[in-house]
Amino acid sequence: MNTTGKGSGRGYGSSSGNDGGKGRNKGGAFGPGGFCICTKCGEKVPHQKGVKCTTLKCPKCNHVMIREELLKKK
Repeated sequence: MNTTGKGSGRGYGSSSGNDGGKGRNKGGAFGPGGFCICTKCGEKVPHQKGVKCTTLKCPKCNHVMIREELLKKK
C-alpha cells in the first residue's frame, strides 16, 4: 500500500444544503467592526481586525466569546 501522500484527489466538492456550499456566514466575513460577546455573562468587547472572537476569553468570566452578528442570527 502506498502511503506517500501522492493521491489523485482534486479538492472539488459540493454541498447539498441551502447555503450553496459556502460554509459558515454564507462565505462572507462580518468585516473589521462589530463586537465580540460572551454568551455566558453578556460582556461585550470591540472586535479586533484579524482576530476571531472564538479565540478570545471573556475578561469577566473567562468563557469563550462569539461574534455579535452570530447571536443576532439565532
